[in-house]
Amino acid sequence: MNICVVGAGVVGLTTALELQREMRNANVTILSDRFEQDTCSDVAAGLFRPGTSFSGPTEEITRKWISDAYSHWDELRRTEHSARAGVCQMSGYIFSSRDPAIVRNHYIEKVLPVYRAATEQELTICPGEWKYGSFFTTILAECRLFQPWATERFLDNGGRIVTVALNNLQELRGKYDVVVNCTGLGAKRLCNDHKLVPIRGQVIKVRASWVKTAFYADFDTYVIPGFEGVTLGGCRNFDSYNTDVSRHDSAAIRERCESLLPSLKGAPVLRESVGLRPHRDPVRVELELLPTANGSVRVVHNYGHGGYGVTTAPGTAKHAVKLVREALQTNSKL
Repeated sequence: MNICVVGAGVVGLTTALELQREMRNANVTILSDRFEQDTCSDVAAGLFRPGTSFSGPTEEITRKWISDAYSHWDELRRTEHSARAGVCQMSGYIFSSRDPAIVRNHYIEKVLPVYRAATEQELTICPGEWKYGSFFTTILAECRLFQPWATERFLDNGGRIVTVALNNLQELRGKYDVVVNCTGLGAKRLCNDHKLVPIRGQVIKVRASWVKTAFYADFDTYVIPGFEGVTLGGCRNFDSYNTDVSRHDSAAIRERCESLLPSLKGAPVLRESVGLRPHRDPVRVELELLPTANGSVRVVHNYGHGGYGVTTAPGTAKHAVKLVREALQTNSKL
C-alpha cells in the first residue's frame, strides 16, 4: 500500500509515524513545501494544555483525542529518546483576577497526574491581585527539537520525503492508495474550506535558565520554559494573516510577562516568531472521497487544530490512521 501524508508540521509528522507503526507493510511518503523551522509548529511553546473550547465532532471523541495524545507524549517522555525529542515533564500555575472558570480545564483535570487549586500562599508567588489559581503537572514537547527528531525517525523507518507545492489534492489520484491531509491552514486553499481561520500568535524566546516553572495569567499572558530558552507570549489576532513581528505586540508581551515574573527584566532575546494557528470548529478528522475526472481520491483529513496542534496531534493521528484502515477496507471491497 502506498500512503502519502501532505504536510510536515507536528500533525503531519506524528500521523506519518503512527502510520508506520500501525501499518508496517505500507510505504509512507510525506509531501510538503515547508519543513521544521518554516512551519507554524516551530513557533509553539509546546506545553500540553488544550483550551476548553477545543472541539472535535463530539465531546467523547474530543476527550479520546486528548487522552490518547497525553498518553503518547508521556510514553515518549519515559524513553531514552526524550531529551533529543524535546519532551519532558513540567509543572505550572495559571492565575486569574477575573474569573474562577479561567483557571479550570474540564478536559485535563482528570487526565494530568496533578491538577489542583492553588493555595493562598501560591497565589502570592507572582505580583498581582490574583484571586483564583490552579497548579498542574503536564508534558512539554518542544517542536524545534521534536520535528527534526521525528523526521529522522520517519526516514530511518523507510519513509520518503518529497518537497512539492500542491495546487489541489485531486492531482494525487492514482499515485497513492490513500492521501492524509495534514496541511493546517493550507487546507483553506487546498480544500476551499471557509471554516478555517488563522489566529495569529507572536512569541519572544529569551534566555532565562532560572525559570523552571510555567506561568499563565489573564490577557493571554504566559511564560513557558523549554529546552532552548523561555517562551514569552502571547496574542490571538483572529483572522489575521500578518506574519511579520509587531514591535507593539513585542512591547505588550514583555510588559505583561515581566509584570508576572519580574526576574525576566533584561533577559536577552534569542528570537521573536509569528505563527498563524489554523483554527477550525470542529477540528476536521474525517474520510472524504474526492471526485476527479478519472475516478476518486480517498482522502483522510486531519487539520484545523488551532493553537493545540502540538498538544493533540498524537490523538488525532490515531483517529486518522483508523480512518485510513477503513478507507483501504472500502477499497478492497470495490
